[in-house]
Amino acid sequence: MRLLKFGRDFKPDQEIILRDYLAIERTRLANERTLLSYIRSSLYLLLGGIAFFQLKNFPDFKYLALLALVFSAIFFIIGIYRFTLLKKSLKKLYYTFESKGKDK
Repeated sequence: MRLLKFGRDFKPDQEIILRDYLAIERTRLANERTLLSYIRSSLYLLLGGIAFFQLKNFPDFKYLALLALVFSAIFFIIGIYRFTLLKKSLKKLYYTFESKGKDK
């Protein structure tokens, strides 16, 4: 399970400033962009798998089509998993910043 952990726990020691807030926003947008590229790759593999199933003259391509469909599902699951993990981490970091700012 240690290999599946994404990122490190970061404990801020100062209050949030504009630069930190903008860095969090850039990271959030990059996370969304990464999710969309995982979904795009998954859809390409799905379309490729469906196209291989349509080739009637090449029965050996059925295994390749199944492999493409399996990888499509794997890419989609990994993309969703990484997106939610980083989103939770950013949310925790942001709320930690917010609570430190309200304490002062």
